[in-house]
Amino acid sequence: MSGYDSSDDDDDVVLLVCVMDSVIRKIRSQSRIPKHVSSFSGHEKMCELITGHEGLLLEHIRMNRDCFHRLVTLFTVQNRLQETHTLTVQEQLMMFLTMVAHGDSNRRTSYEWKHSGETVSRYIDTISSHLVQLASRFILPPDFADVSTVIAENRRFFPYFQGCVGAIDGTHIPCVVDADVAAAYRNRKGFTSQNVMAVVDFDMKFTYLVAGWEGSCHDARVLNVATSNPAFMFPHAPEGKYYLVDAGYKNKPRFLAPFRGQNYHLHDRRREDGDRRKEMFNYRHASLRNVIERTFGVWKSRFRILRGIPRYPLEKQRDIVIACAVLHNFIKLFSSEEAVFNPEDDAVDDGNAEDDVGEASTQHQQQQQQREESNDMGQIRDHIANAMWHDRLD
Repeated sequence: MSGYDSSDDDDDVVLLVCVMDSVIRKIRSQSRIPKHVSSFSGHEKMCELITGHEGLLLEHIRMNRDCFHRLVTLFTVQNRLQETHTLTVQEQLMMFLTMVAHGDSNRRTSYEWKHSGETVSRYIDTISSHLVQLASRFILPPDFADVSTVIAENRRFFPYFQGCVGAIDGTHIPCVVDADVAAAYRNRKGFTSQNVMAVVDFDMKFTYLVAGWEGSCHDARVLNVATSNPAFMFPHAPEGKYYLVDAGYKNKPRFLAPFRGQNYHLHDRRREDGDRRKEMFNYRHASLRNVIERTFGVWKSRFRILRGIPRYPLEKQRDIVIACAVLHNFIKLFSSEEAVFNPEDDAVDDGNAEDDVGEASTQHQQQQQQREESNDMGQIRDHIANAMWHDRLD
């Protein structure tokens, strides 16, 4: 018999494999490719945008150079942000602005600005929180003593709507939630969202905003809670002033809604049994109230993160919505060269469209209409409608 022992060969194979593994690991460690390989750092990118063409800056951060410097000064003077050994205040803000403007994910922002995902997430959280704190400074109640030039200089609106101080509506912002609360946040269009109620003036600035409501919650309920609970600090209109609302809300003191059961939009087909006086009121009401639809459209086009906020905690998702409203007003105040956004080009069905006012009224709608006509706001609405119709005949 041979004295050959196969275990010796097995030991040699194991030793060889171990040696090769060690060599491979050493080679890999010596030639490891860093994740952020571009020589173009985030700071250099920021400098190129600031010193480059104004149009490129507008495209990236939605504000001009002067407006951006004002924002940097605001955060610096109030010590809201501080420069670190890796990030200047300018870069922190620009990283945030590009993310909310383009709806970039945390991963893409990390790659574009050459910072870790943890760093990006930290500054998104910090800056959005500071902007929420600034809401009381930049989202201000309307001037109740003033009549907007949009009304005063248009014969279709003046003097009929001279008591109007703005428009109210809700809009849905897609959100990501845990499965145990998904049903509450699922709106009637089938996707999860937060219901955001806003008041805007006729300069397309937000004068009030409340975010974070479940997507299944009706607009009217959000308004009722906001106006009845002092904690929400709703800017109540004084006597003789009012907000425009659509048919999803009640016609009640300080809130002027259209006539139910009548055509509302100009493109609606004329009803043979329609009241021409009420239709004229509804058309002009819709034309004036449209300012809030246009504001929502520009707002969502300007800040594309509102089309789908990344998977952050719900409180952070709510803060991002408020932060974008603050930035919208800041841009309206200080950016003389706003980027032009056409909401119709990027129209998004946000699940908040109300039922057509011109649809046949149910018995419930007829009863609601009778109740509305009997209250003070119903009398004001009738007075406006009669005045419009009388002036037209003259």
